[in-house]
Amino acid sequence: MSDIVERYFGSVTERLQRVADTQGAAIRQAADICAESILNDRLVFTFGTGHGSFAAMEMFPRTGTVTGFRPIVESSMISFHRVLGDGGARQYRFIHGREGYGTAILAAHQLDPGDAMLIFSHSGLNAVTLDIAVGAKERGMKLIGVTSVPHSSSTPSRHSCGKRLFELADVVIDTGVPKGDAGIAVGDSKHRVGATSTSIAIAIGQAINAATAEIIVEAGREPYIMVSPNTTEKAAADVQNDRNYAELWRRLKMR
Repeated sequence: MSDIVERYFGSVTERLQRVADTQGAAIRQAADICAESILNDRLVFTFGTGHGSFAAMEMFPRTGTVTGFRPIVESSMISFHRVLGDGGARQYRFIHGREGYGTAILAAHQLDPGDAMLIFSHSGLNAVTLDIAVGAKERGMKLIGVTSVPHSSSTPSRHSCGKRLFELADVVIDTGVPKGDAGIAVGDSKHRVGATSTSIAIAIGQAINAATAEIIVEAGREPYIMVSPNTTEKAAADVQNDRNYAELWRRLKMR
């Protein structure tokens, strides 16, 4: 591998190790909240904008994840990969900075005080993210924030509440990713490469999922876990996953 490849993987490994060393207690607290909601036939909604939406979507129905996590997937918040044209980066940049849009998103979902909200946001300061955070708190939901405290604490809120995600959440899991995200210098270029916030956030999400499953098992219940259909046991996997989807539908119909 070239030096820059080694440096990048070294930075990812270092940041993951920091999370493992310092955020274990917070991850377990988050799992306690998630397991409580799921054991009580409620849901754990997950949300993120931009690249934060990738971690939110990984929570279910990914292989190895627990039924009861419910991603809120708003296409205008994630579909900007074309950059130009319809649904491009400029539209996304405009919308996610507009207060009130997150409130409209929440109004489209049936939320219960017994549900939990898990938000992934590197900066934790933009309007739509904070709409969702404030709205969840107003409904009596427990709020978990996966965010970069070093970045967020150095930048003012862009919401009328005046707060950032780490100041609103009941449980904060700090990714520790530096302000600006990318951290690898390339020669004389003034800009850095090698972003890590998405990788770290997804790893934290999977750790929460695993710990939630463990708590459910310890409570004497069988978690509804997604399994991979891309194996020689596809038929059995389809049966298991259809059972999981039916369980999610049961929870939704209870509302």
